[in-house]
Amino acid sequence: MAMIKHLTAPIRVIVRFPLFQLAVVVAIILFLQAAGETTVFGRIFSGLDKLVDATVQTFAALFNIRSFTKSWLTSSFWIGYVYLACLLILLLARLAITAVVDLAGRHNVLWLRSAIARERGIAAYRAWVPFEKIRPADIPQPVWEEKFAWPADNKPPYLPLAQRVLRGVIGYLVVIAALAALLQFFTPFPVVTWFGRLFHMGAA
Repeated sequence: MAMIKHLTAPIRVIVRFPLFQLAVVVAIILFLQAAGETTVFGRIFSGLDKLVDATVQTFAALFNIRSFTKSWLTSSFWIGYVYLACLLILLLARLAITAVVDLAGRHNVLWLRSAIARERGIAAYRAWVPFEKIRPADIPQPVWEEKFAWPADNKPPYLPLAQRVLRGVIGYLVVIAALAALLQFFTPFPVVTWFGRLFHMGAA
């Protein structure tokens, strides 16, 4: 496992480079555009084209958009939507690979259990060291870990995913509302008015 990570390290560095990601997204857009209208990729392009056009029209209803701004928005939304779709596909692929590795480790497929456990043990120890450094000397290590890291009932010491997502969404909404109010009252940009128009358009 470690050898594979070392061999793929240069590839991962290149893939994470923003300009490389932008080039890949543009190449995907051009590939979808070149596909026939009746093919699967052609239908994907048509669906994305309608989504981008609807988004640009929404912005045109809120702001005064001319030809240059419209073309720039169209290109930006095309890149943004395809980039988000690629991120979603990579996330699903990562989850699938993790599930396969878990299954292989649990059933010792191809005798990989030891290698997988060793790699994850190293990662767990590296994450555990900073946590252990702040443990007071008068608190035993088992008590410290049971209170903050590994409860006795085997429940994770953090909130469920749904509650964490809800808290994150509420936090982002509060920050966006505060920024919109500041921009509305202290700058020439009527952001709150724009949000009001967008809400009325959605309600209609």
